[in-house]
Amino acid sequence: MSVTTVRLQPEVESGLEALADKLNRSKNWLVNQAIREFIARQEQEQSRWSETLTAMASVAQGKVVSGQAVHAWLESWGSPNELPPPKAGK
Repeated sequence: MSVTTVRLQPEVESGLEALADKLNRSKNWLVNQAIREFIARQEQEQSRWSETLTAMASVAQGKVVSGQAVHAWLESWGSPNELPPPKAGK
């Protein structure tokens, strides 16, 4: 395990100490947990952004499903003549 030095503002340090006492955890554990969660959120955000760009490119190429087709599909759910999911056009 490596060691990294971090300078905390006094109010952050006091909040960290209070939370560590309350949770009966070390400040080190709390800092590591916070950083893990931050990294996971950032990775998820980057993944969603990438998916958004891919979707926007599909729309720009005309690969879309009409609202009418989606509504018809949804209205058919549970009926004997249930429709298959609509496919993107182009």
